[in-house]
Amino acid sequence: MKVKTKSKKVNKAWLNDHLTDPYVRMAKKDGFRARAAYKLKEIDESLNLIKPGQLVIDLGTVPGAWSQYVRRKFAPKDAGVGGAAVGELNGSIIALDLLEFDPIEGVQFILGDFREDAVLAQLDTMIGGRPVDVVLSDMAPNLSGIESSDAAKIEHLVELAVEFSMTHLKGEGALVCKVFHGSGYSQLVELFKKSFRVVKPIKPKASRDKSSETFLVGIGPKNR
Repeated sequence: MKVKTKSKKVNKAWLNDHLTDPYVRMAKKDGFRARAAYKLKEIDESLNLIKPGQLVIDLGTVPGAWSQYVRRKFAPKDAGVGGAAVGELNGSIIALDLLEFDPIEGVQFILGDFREDAVLAQLDTMIGGRPVDVVLSDMAPNLSGIESSDAAKIEHLVELAVEFSMTHLKGEGALVCKVFHGSGYSQLVELFKKSFRVVKPIKPKASRDKSSETFLVGIGPKNR
């Protein structure tokens, strides 16, 4: 019973923090599926990454807040309708996730595991040889709580995102990738420095203070 009581207290505390979170409230007001939209918004506004007419790949998209943000950036700005969540779209968004995805108008979606060759082949087919402007990766593995094991899983996903970006990005293209401070973080920073001409670590204000989550942004793949 003590364990259950403690669990209830933890859940109640989390729920209270969630409901009083200003970014959660903003997301609800602005029609975003998650507060994560404001993480990407801050990164984008500081580096000017996402522009109309681009091809953007959104890896680990569910629930879809990042694709929503990009979709609104691609909405025509004429006649005061810029940022529309539906309607005309100037740009292409391809999203991918292991989980089922509630459709977003104008966003192409692939249900599958980014680590599988067959899924990557499907993504390549959908890209159709077009150069990619921005790769967004909010992918994260199921964590076990064992630091060494979790670090290896995180590192593997980041390495795959970097490898994909090296193959598909334009010469001035960018990768935005979620990582975590802790074991393996310095190695991931070095990987980005070896792979991109410009590397920016960013901890958005919308990331919770208690979270070890941060983002690495690589701009300009060195193999281009």
